[in-house]
Amino acid sequence: MILDVKVVPGAKKNLFKQEAGQIKIYLTAPPLEGKANALLVRFLAEHFNVRKQDIEIIKGLKSRRKTINIKSI
Repeated sequence: MILDVKVVPGAKKNLFKQEAGQIKIYLTAPPLEGKANALLVRFLAEHFNVRKQDIEIIKGLKSRRKTINIKSI
């Protein structure tokens, strides 16, 4: 399954929201040294109940807009 998401780092809590046909993921981690990307992978693995190895950021490693591949769904 491929997801196009917008990530909002530095939020007060981790949250998965669907707003106006767009998926927004709020993360508590700062956008420094890959911390937000690591938390994004952990958060999505828990949300979709899959292994972290099954989550791959295809595009947008240094952007707020990301394309994510979830292999087991």
